[in-house]
Amino acid sequence: MNQEKLEEKKQIIFDFINSEQYEPLKFKEIAMVLQVPKNEKDELRTTLESLILDGKITIDNKGKYNILESNMKVGTFLGTKKDFGFVNVEGEPEDIFIPANGTKGAMHGDTVQIKIEKEHTGRRTEGEVLSILARNYSTIVGMFEKSDHYGFVIPDNQKFSKDIFISKEHTKGAVTGHKVVVDIIDYGDAQKNPEGKVTKILGHINDPGVDILSVIMANNLPLEFPEEVIHQLEDIPEEVNEKEWAGRMDIRHLQTVTIDGEDAKDLDDAVTISKKDNIYTLGVHIADVTNYVTEGSPLDVQALKRGTSVYLVDRVIPMLPHKLSNGICSLNAGEDRLALSCFMEIDEKGNVIGHKIAESIINVDQRMSYTSVQKILDQDETERKKYEAFISMFEEMLELATILRKKRRKRGSIDFDFPESQITLDKRGKPIEIKAYERNKATKIIEDFMLIANETVAEDFFWQEIPFLYRSHEAPDPEKMEALGIFINNFGYTITLGQDDIHPKELQKLLGKIEGTPEEPLISRLTLRSMKQAKYTTSCEGHFGLSTRYYCHFTSPIRRYPDLQIHRIIKENLRGGMNEKRRKHYDKILNNVARQCSITERRAEDGEREVEKLKKVEYMQQFIGETFEGVISGITSWGMYVELPNTVEGMIRIADLTDDYYVYNEADYTLLGEHTRKTYKLGQKVKVIVVRADKLLRTIDFYLSDL
Repeated sequence: MNQEKLEEKKQIIFDFINSEQYEPLKFKEIAMVLQVPKNEKDELRTTLESLILDGKITIDNKGKYNILESNMKVGTFLGTKKDFGFVNVEGEPEDIFIPANGTKGAMHGDTVQIKIEKEHTGRRTEGEVLSILARNYSTIVGMFEKSDHYGFVIPDNQKFSKDIFISKEHTKGAVTGHKVVVDIIDYGDAQKNPEGKVTKILGHINDPGVDILSVIMANNLPLEFPEEVIHQLEDIPEEVNEKEWAGRMDIRHLQTVTIDGEDAKDLDDAVTISKKDNIYTLGVHIADVTNYVTEGSPLDVQALKRGTSVYLVDRVIPMLPHKLSNGICSLNAGEDRLALSCFMEIDEKGNVIGHKIAESIINVDQRMSYTSVQKILDQDETERKKYEAFISMFEEMLELATILRKKRRKRGSIDFDFPESQITLDKRGKPIEIKAYERNKATKIIEDFMLIANETVAEDFFWQEIPFLYRSHEAPDPEKMEALGIFINNFGYTITLGQDDIHPKELQKLLGKIEGTPEEPLISRLTLRSMKQAKYTTSCEGHFGLSTRYYCHFTSPIRRYPDLQIHRIIKENLRGGMNEKRRKHYDKILNNVARQCSITERRAEDGEREVEKLKKVEYMQQFIGETFEGVISGITSWGMYVELPNTVEGMIRIADLTDDYYVYNEADYTLLGEHTRKTYKLGQKVKVIVVRADKLLRTIDFYLSDL
């Protein structure tokens, strides 16, 4: 049953169960009442299960289906190292606390149906798991520990509170220290550990590459492309065929450049620019991936399954095979390439006063790096001489980017400028250098141009009322903003809350006020955590963080499926094919596409973050016993976090502050010694000694050197 048919059946069944005449019925009774033929009963069961997962209906312990009661919710179980957990329910302002005796054996990531208790425990709503609707994990990656007659696997994911029991016949010969993949054969319950069998031995924990491979397997990141995709690649040409130029705008005469990192190979955006009578004409040209990835083809199915490319420290797991991502789709200099172009006329105030979207053929004149463009703009004579023909182009780019950035800031766009980590590995995968990667003028220029193109395309299709995929970022929950307001008041800052919500400009002002202060890292992080996650939607809900009504992802179809999907819609519309039948088609499939792309985005982020954390721990292992200077970046009741200049963060546990008894002051985030009156506060410089770097737990521990 395809997605379209499923959605139709779900609506019919839901309307039936939601009707006033309906009384709770079992599966057989529903099938009988609706006169479902025998050969369609499996489809009925699938439809009912899907409605349960959507949180629209429930099934009781007698097997009867009914509408979900108001105090029942469906959500995702979030595990912890301890036995309790939380459930994230879409639309709820905060996660619901599930005590250890109420989990019903739910594991991290499971879809669960819960009952919310009327009484609140502390400040958080409490609930209990009624049933586990879907298991998120069927395989677990972890470290094997052998006993005489059995073994255990300690999951890499710290959100699993229980080890996996492995009987002797299911160990596959694994020994203590092996990283293994385990198939779960029994999920256990609140009292009993899950049971599994080892299906693959990845290698010993200390073997090169095993650590990152473990993260890849644990996050279910697909490495190999299936055979049908490889087969489809055989029909894709190495060069652009002249027959494909028909009907396209030929802009090969325009001075065109790509600007990317030195190591980038998948070049999916190029830019052109000109200026006349104080009006800039900016062209953003994006690789026409959909010319080769047709709807419903093996390549398309696999791209949707992956959702996004994943950028790990030592490799890229691409959304599309290299023949496309680094080949025919990559906008390589000196080669004819098919593109989808967005030309924008922009005035001196940053307003887009006219635009045109067209299929095009381009030929990039020069592949530039961020470093080179930065040098040119910084008046580096050697670099300016080398790229003399492009100097005026880059200067016009800087002018326009400055205008666009100023306009965005004026309307309230929020820019979290956290330093990213740049990690260098040797041939064996061992980290040899970690430093902060700073955004320069060139990176910001490209950011500004991609943002305005994304806004322009989104607004265009919104007003055309064509089914589309938007990038949405909801306003924060008022409760979280209120809590943030109370917290920052302790530091002398305020934010103005409206009657129901907050304007992004208020948060932008706050970030401006704290810039350069000791408390900046903490308040910035807390502000970010108080905001909702951006996601893909079929309705244009606006983007709070960018303070814009219209936004989508249009500029990266090589590495993001939403961009590829909307390219297909744009081209179909340009060619006059967006009839009623196709509109209905997109109306039916886009919700599923949005959901899948949001899920795969989180999966990729988790994997990237995990590998980065892993390599930071491994890097610091060589410095055990050495002293560094850092800054206190966070203070809690159990200790202090200290960040080093290279972005590595470790913890000083309060138990290790042996010169006094320290009391945590929640109001101003300080630690105060009872006898010495010594105070530790945010932003304070301290000298620390590295005492532990645990790859298994992915933690770094410091001692203060001046105790």
